Amino acid sequence: MTNSNDMPLAAKPIDRAAHRRTDEAWLEAAFKREDALVFLLRDGIPLIARDGGLVWMGPEAARVSPGSPRLFLGEDKAGAPVFAMDLPPKFDLDGSLIEGIGEFLDFRQAAARMPAMDANCASTARSLFLWHTSHGYCAKCGGRNGITDAGWKAQCSACGAEHFPRTDPVAIMLAVQNGHALIGRQKFWPAGFMSCLAGFCEPGETIEQAASRELFEEAGIKCDPAKAEYVACQPWPFPSSLMMGFILPAQSDAITIDSKELESARWVSRAEMREILSGKHSELFCPPPSAIAHHILKVWAERDD
Repeated sequence: MTNSNDMPLAAKPIDRAAHRRTDEAWLEAAFKREDALVFLLRDGIPLIARDGGLVWMGPEAARVSPGSPRLFLGEDKAGAPVFAMDLPPKFDLDGSLIEGIGEFLDFRQAAARMPAMDANCASTARSLFLWHTSHGYCAKCGGRNGITDAGWKAQCSACGAEHFPRTDPVAIMLAVQNGHALIGRQKFWPAGFMSCLAGFCEPGETIEQAASRELFEEAGIKCDPAKAEYVACQPWPFPSSLMMGFILPAQSDAITIDSKELESARWVSRAEMREILSGKHSELFCPPPSAIAHHILKVWAERDD
């Protein structure tokens, strides 16, 4: 059975220790501890070691880029505090104190290589840092926001308004009928790449209603949201979504594409889906196991009903 707690980017999370976030004295002391664990990102891109995991440092990380923003992510199983630092976008490894110890690697590529805990920490830090980058000013008065609560809140220096990082709910779904499933592609994807359909949840609707609405809007396929089957969810830091996966029985098989959303869509059999998942299909391929779409496709493909 698919479990969200085992999903890539969500598996093996650390204790967030949220009660520590407002204790500035504790945070300062914790960052200087010998057992402190610190990793680095630059513009949302993690610094990766040769073994594929994060480059883990201690309090000496502060010397790499003094004054750079940092987050307190929590404590590991041994009680060691875990921090992330956001280096300036123009930070250059060449000639720096950390030259040669790793490389900044595209997050999607890096996530597929990282151990589970590293991936969860990096995903969390990426979402938070990118949120702060795009929310530097108060939505209420336009004043400058400052980072507080160890990175988990922004507060306006002018009016005092508090702002909290958002997570956008996204439905990602597979319509099925008579032993076939609907997959689609956007025009900017690589040739042959196809996946589940997906879309953001709108105000005033449930996530199941969002899944049904998006299927109809993008492909003309009607589904009853009351019959939506929940599969699992996954945090997805692009920039900060929660992907919630569903399988929905379709009421018809006639496809009507919204060309603004999709380039094409098609029904595939279970045999085809298994070939796609195994990389043996002559024409099509799908998202890797690091994405929830892969697991939704796999759940359906391995069934006998």
